[in-house]
Amino acid sequence: MMRTVDHPLKKEIDSPLGVLTLLASDLGLQALLWPAQQDRWRTERDSATRADDHPVLKSAAAQVRQYFAGERRVFDLPLDPVGTPFQCQVWDLLAQISYGQTTTYGQLAQSLGASGKAQAVGAANGRNPISIIVPCHRVIGHGGDLTGFAGGLDAKSYLLELERGGVPPAERPPQQGDLFL
Repeated sequence: MMRTVDHPLKKEIDSPLGVLTLLASDLGLQALLWPAQQDRWRTERDSATRADDHPVLKSAAAQVRQYFAGERRVFDLPLDPVGTPFQCQVWDLLAQISYGQTTTYGQLAQSLGASGKAQAVGAANGRNPISIIVPCHRVIGHGGDLTGFAGGLDAKSYLLELERGGVPPAERPPQQGDLFL
C-alpha cells in the first residue's frame, strides 16, 4: 500500500551534477531529487517546509557532499522512503550493492526469487526516491549498457566513474571508449 508524504521538510544542496533537493520526514530521508524529477515530486516539494538545520537533512547534505568528494562510500542515515511493499523490497536490495560494484535488473529479480520479473524490478528501481544513497545508479542492463536514471545517463556515468576512482567524465575531455562522446 502506498502511503503519502506528510508535510515533508526540504533542503537544497549544490552538487557537481546540479542542485539536488532533499526531502525528509521526522523519521528519515524520503527523497533525493534530481532537477529532472522535480515535476514528479512537485506537490511534496512545493508543500515542504525549508529546514536547513533539521538533523536528518543536515546529515544527508553532509554525507552527499562527502560522497561527491570521494570521502564517503557508505551512507549512515535514517531512511523513510514512500513506496509499495514490492518497491521497498527492491530498494532494500539496491542498498546492498557495494560502492563501485554493479548488478543487473535480472540479477536483482533472481535475488527476489522472481527471475521473470526483471522489468518489474526495473520499474521499482526507476521509482527509487533516494538515488545515490539507495544506489540505483549501480544497476545496469544485461549487456553492460547504462539504462535509465532519474538524473540522466550522463549523471549515472559520472557516479559510476566516481566510484571507480577515476576522474568523473564531466571533468575531462572525452576519451576513446567512453560511453558518451
